[in-house]
Amino acid sequence: MSPEFQYLRILLGGHLDRVRNDQRGVSAVEWVIITVLLIGIAGAVGVAVSTAVDRKSSQISL
Repeated sequence: MSPEFQYLRILLGGHLDRVRNDQRGVSAVEWVIITVLLIGIAGAVGVAVSTAVDRKSSQISL
C-alpha cells in the first residue's frame, strides 16, 4: 500500500470517527421531527374545524 493511500485512509478515518461521535446535530434533528409533528397536528385540527364550520354553516337557513 502506498504512503499516500495510507495517509488518505488515516485522514478520512479520523474525520469519520469525529462525525460519528458528534452529538450536536442530534438535537437539531429532534427539533425538526417535533416541529413536523406539531405542524401535522395543527393541520389536522384546522381541517376538522373547517369541515365542522362548513357543515354547520350549510344548515343555516336564510
